[in-house]
Amino acid sequence: MFDIKILETGYIMADGGVMFGAVPKRAWQRKYAVDKENLCPLAMRCVLAISAERKILTDTGMGNKHLDKVSCYRPHGLRNIDEAVKEYGYAPEEITDVVLTHLHFDHCGGATRKDERGQVAPSFPNARYWLGRKQWASFLKPNRLEANSVFANNILPVYDAGLLQLADEDILLCEGFALRLFDGHSEGQLVACINTDEGVQAFPGDLIPTSVHVSLEWISAYDICALTALSEKERFLVEAEKEGYTLVYCHDAKVRKSKVKRLNDNFIATDKGK
Repeated sequence: MFDIKILETGYIMADGGVMFGAVPKRAWQRKYAVDKENLCPLAMRCVLAISAERKILTDTGMGNKHLDKVSCYRPHGLRNIDEAVKEYGYAPEEITDVVLTHLHFDHCGGATRKDERGQVAPSFPNARYWLGRKQWASFLKPNRLEANSVFANNILPVYDAGLLQLADEDILLCEGFALRLFDGHSEGQLVACINTDEGVQAFPGDLIPTSVHVSLEWISAYDICALTALSEKERFLVEAEKEGYTLVYCHDAKVRKSKVKRLNDNFIATDKGK
């Protein structure tokens, strides 16, 4: 069994029309905060899972290497992932595994850092870094929709150090910690399913970025294929509702986690926890 720690690494602002795609503003603004410029605050939430043998980090926030390139997202309240880990009493060298759901900057920027010589190196030098193989292939040959969201020095130093592990299929990383592959938002995104004393806690990443996105048709325009994203989300939610998973949301600025419940032919978030 694992103990779960939720890590907050700061916020960005994203256009509401993009976050909620084809859903009209009149509908989504009742459920998610928006400012006068139509911008929604998004958390950059990560999870640290701790057992007797492993300390597994899922996602790493955006870090601070590319602030000039992502200033349009107005990053604020930033905290480096190594500092967040240290707050729970662990050194970066103690992390055994790092799961990168995908390679968009707001999820993997903290995977590497500049060392005392100014060189970019893995932030967690003793960890194996897990990534979907299709995600790696997409990085090597990026499509135009994602190219501006991916920075080479967030992942190449990990590869160069021999720390990168690629997942071709759903795998059991270790007893009690499963990695599942889903497409739609990005090719080969990883979802972590973690056994705890309170049941399975899942970190779906941008498959379901906020509690509002539990509803099947609420698909972000950031998703590279809306129909695939919808199908993959439904596949995951059927399982999550049946097995009673608790979902930890990476981007919801208010709701950290919830259960999900089927409502007619759709799903809603229930038992929301801040």
